[in-house]
Amino acid sequence: MSKKSVITIYRGEMAESEHQVHLAAVQVDGSLVASSGDADRWIFARSSAKPLQAIPLVESGAMERYGLTDAELALVCASHNGEEKHVALAAGMLAKLGLEESALSCGAHDPFHKPTADALKAAGNAPSALHNNCSGKHAGMLALAKAIDAPTAGYLSVEHPVQKRMLAAISSMSGVRETEIRLGTDGCGVPVFGMPLPSLAYAFARLGTPDDLAASRQAACQRVVGAIQSHPDFLAGDDRFDTQLVRATRGKLVGKLGADGVFAVTKPGSGLGLAVKVGDGAVRALYPAVTEALVQLGWLTEEEAELLASFHRPILYNWQGTAVGRIVPEFDLSR
Repeated sequence: MSKKSVITIYRGEMAESEHQVHLAAVQVDGSLVASSGDADRWIFARSSAKPLQAIPLVESGAMERYGLTDAELALVCASHNGEEKHVALAAGMLAKLGLEESALSCGAHDPFHKPTADALKAAGNAPSALHNNCSGKHAGMLALAKAIDAPTAGYLSVEHPVQKRMLAAISSMSGVRETEIRLGTDGCGVPVFGMPLPSLAYAFARLGTPDDLAASRQAACQRVVGAIQSHPDFLAGDDRFDTQLVRATRGKLVGKLGADGVFAVTKPGSGLGLAVKVGDGAVRALYPAVTEALVQLGWLTEEEAELLASFHRPILYNWQGTAVGRIVPEFDLSR
């Protein structure tokens, strides 16, 4: 482990808190390009795996069979805000499948988008499963179930054919054997995948540069990445880093958040992938870490970095709106 691989929280000029970060950048041939912290750390990919989980959906032919759009595919990859446009798109997917909202097993939570959450409460309405940030992924799992003639009921189970296909895809893309992937349960109820940090980076390198994969897998990866590049607003939301990263780089970079301080990035066509884990899971440290890594790797131009400046070194304000501190990435990638 490097001597210092942290995100430091300053109040005034004094360091108040630190978050340890772990990073691995990997080439599509599996070689480690750069790292910081404990680059061999095992992590749960959490929602960073969603673009990889979308691959078997595309491969199944469900997109064509049910007339699913690239915007809907981007939502399948999303941890979305629960805004009206996200809810409507998820509901539209279910309608194409001939299913009701009750088919979703992800549970309900308040929208991530505060104005939407406030509006719901003001109207006296409770959030539904469609507001769940994972509703697109779950709608995609239901579409895959129907496409392969598997039951839609019980699709959360690790023994369900949908989850078996997802595990196989994660294993194939990451290079970690199915029997070695450590399984847990995500907040939305589906299996999550534990693997070494470089394996997640490797999976994202291959997602963006699938040249060595079978033709059907290449096409699926290209469609997933292309859907996100074309519809970044459905990946997260206007105020979110995932969306702004795609917009700022005009699709040169595609990244995906995972809960508990995980983020993965692919640089399509370059053969490169990056995976980041904040040791204590703090989201406030995640985007500064990712942005700093992208700057050090040379994956962002000065103009692109400037567009992401509010995520890179955020200013901390108190309740009166006074700037009282800042969040600063303090690490050097080892090459």
